[in-house]
Amino acid sequence: MTTAVLAWGPLALTPEGSALVAEIEAYLATIPAAARPTVPYVCPLGSTLQPWNAGHPLRRPTLLDRLAQRPARAVPVTVADHLRLASRYISAFGWTQGALWDTAGRVCLLGAQAAVLANGYGLPETVVRARIQVMEVLHATGRPVASPDVYNDAPTTRQADVHHLLDRASARALSLGI
Repeated sequence: MTTAVLAWGPLALTPEGSALVAEIEAYLATIPAAARPTVPYVCPLGSTLQPWNAGHPLRRPTLLDRLAQRPARAVPVTVADHLRLASRYISAFGWTQGALWDTAGRVCLLGAQAAVLANGYGLPETVVRARIQVMEVLHATGRPVASPDVYNDAPTTRQADVHHLLDRASARALSLGI
């Protein structure tokens, strides 16, 4: 048995396995490049990259909305969903301190919540209730700050801290059924 070393570690190849790999490569070489199936990028953790709002319906105007010439209604989301979407928005676009957003599109905690709301997920009341949950978690974990924004902008706060805070607040909201 021979051992081939690949980028992710040693892989023992038998002569039968080598023949199978050669046969697959020969077959793939016969397919025109335009006809080859495109495979989504798979991250090292094993899941495909998805948009920040994956799993949630898009806001779509109804016939009545179009007739009345009004914007589509917001997609209803729970407080827990809002907090998870805010975390995913920060993951997708980046995180910043000291501003709602910057020229690169990165957002702070409040900017992420505003972006989730602006994209049609939830109502302003949802955002208020979500911020209450964030404040409850901050105070329960010994970080008595005046607002989540003060915590976001603290020099010792990192992006991972914000994600952890949003995750804990989401879990708290879920346990309360809101």
